[in-house]
Amino acid sequence: MLYDAYEMQRSMLAGASALANFGAGLLQNPANPFAYLGGGAIMGSALEVFAHAAAPRGKPAFGLTKTEIDGREVAVHEEIVLRKPFGQLKRFRREGVEGSPKLLIIAPMSGHYATLLRGTVQRMLPTCEVYITDWRDAKLVPLSDGRFDFDDYVDYIIDFLTEIGPNKNGGGAHALAVCQPSVPSYVAAAVMSAEKHPCTPRTLTLMGGPVDTREAPTAVNLLATDRPHAWFEQNAIATVPMTYPGAGRRVYPGFLQLAGFMSMNLGNHMISHWEMFKHLVQGDGESADSTKRFYDEYRAVCDMTAEFYLQTVELVFQRHALPKGEMLHHGKRVDPGAITDIGILAIEGERDDISGLGQTRAALTLATNLPDEKKRYYMAEKVGHYGIFNGSKWRNKIAPVVEDWIKANG
Repeated sequence: MLYDAYEMQRSMLAGASALANFGAGLLQNPANPFAYLGGGAIMGSALEVFAHAAAPRGKPAFGLTKTEIDGREVAVHEEIVLRKPFGQLKRFRREGVEGSPKLLIIAPMSGHYATLLRGTVQRMLPTCEVYITDWRDAKLVPLSDGRFDFDDYVDYIIDFLTEIGPNKNGGGAHALAVCQPSVPSYVAAAVMSAEKHPCTPRTLTLMGGPVDTREAPTAVNLLATDRPHAWFEQNAIATVPMTYPGAGRRVYPGFLQLAGFMSMNLGNHMISHWEMFKHLVQGDGESADSTKRFYDEYRAVCDMTAEFYLQTVELVFQRHALPKGEMLHHGKRVDPGAITDIGILAIEGERDDISGLGQTRAALTLATNLPDEKKRYYMAEKVGHYGIFNGSKWRNKIAPVVEDWIKANG
């Protein structure tokens, strides 16, 4: 009933958004004499803010068509190099550029699309041949395609690294995991190292990831530990309605994840919309559009399979399986000690309210057989969770650290 109720609300809001958008356009049209009456600009701006907030959203596009390398503009083409039921491997091919380090960016499967990392991809394009895990919305995957759990996530990462193949100087591609995939990426690295896989990543950069959530627990961590596993199964899982290809699949809906993130910083989101409204009233469309672009991406959400979500809650946040040495992959214990030659870079934000300080750094401690010169830690001052991988601090301070690490280990 939860998903059905949401779909009904979404349909009603979509109609209200269309009407509000029409009214805003009418009140802001310079050919309309009523637009010049007192309050016209205010009413039109208010309707525009509501129309934007209530509009339904689908999967955004990356829209990265060019980059700049050594002062010259280079065309960029998106290519799908491997398709699997729950995700695809996407490559950003730079026209006429060869020989750069291969970098797999492992996007979170946490309610948002991989396009949330558009800024991450864009910044790394000048120096790397960039690939990304483009996860699929679980409600669009038919039941006939089977399950997708934590082990499958690890298997997908291994399959993607294998498909990318080795770098020109040998060894696998470099890997960069943002937030949630830090744990399965670390597991994949340990499994590949133990198996002497030829495409084991040369470096693994973990950014704001919950490797050990016992360190500086945040509100997100406390939510998972304060409630039993059964609570999440009863309250966070819904069934996909008959209107979608994945009808009947049990999922953790993206709209629930979005509601959780919004409620954590509700005051900031309200201020952002108030500022958007003021910009529109003042005729500052450029500033208003900047806020709109952020929320177009932020509100575009997708579902994840119930089995993957519930296993992540249990293994990562409740049992702390990886740091306690209890993590299994297809029934076999995962040994971080098998990692002996992967350059691991742990990056944390000083003001991260999702993954507290020390949670990502724990990855360095777990790799007991990795030489110190293969480990590095970087704490980004005055940076929150989103700022680790997007924005000016990412572009100007954090990305150069990643690039130097790739170069030093490439």
